[in-house]
Amino acid sequence: MKKRDHYLKIVEWSEEDQRYIGSIPGWIGKCCHGDNEENVYRQLCQILDEWIEIYENDDMPLPASISGKKYSGKFQLRVG
Repeated sequence: MKKRDHYLKIVEWSEEDQRYIGSIPGWIGKCCHGDNEENVYRQLCQILDEWIEIYENDDMPLPASISGKKYSGKFQLRVG
């Protein structure tokens, strides 16, 4: 698991800008945009990786993830 996987990444449509906007709540605000949702997500992941590297190079603690939750990765399917 990569360190960036601990952070919530949001790509949403902006009516005002008529583009997709990417952000990482609680750490990096709106920081990238584009016409393609997948490309904006990739940009967002790259920006996050760069910020993690900057923090680590400066010996700064990484911000806590916004959710603060840890998940086991196990899912249960419940059918009616």
